[in-house]
Amino acid sequence: MTKAENRAAAKAYHQERMHWRAEEVRAAAVKAELVELDRLRSYLIKNMTLGFREPLINAIDDYVEQITGDRTALHTKNHKCG
Repeated sequence: MTKAENRAAAKAYHQERMHWRAEEVRAAAVKAELVELDRLRSYLIKNMTLGFREPLINAIDDYVEQITGDRTALHTKNHKCG
């Protein structure tokens, strides 16, 4: 392997490693944000009795859909009908 080939391979490996690292950081940030949004949504559902609760919950669900692609990511998944 020549020096030029070695440099090119090292550069490609470095770029791929930086890409993986950026994906891991973004995944951790999304996870932390979802935890905080879940806390806020739970508070609105359980403790808030004012009339504008539903628009706030819908706004949270819209934002969760933007960052995860799943509007129901924060909804309770452990209930069964029937």
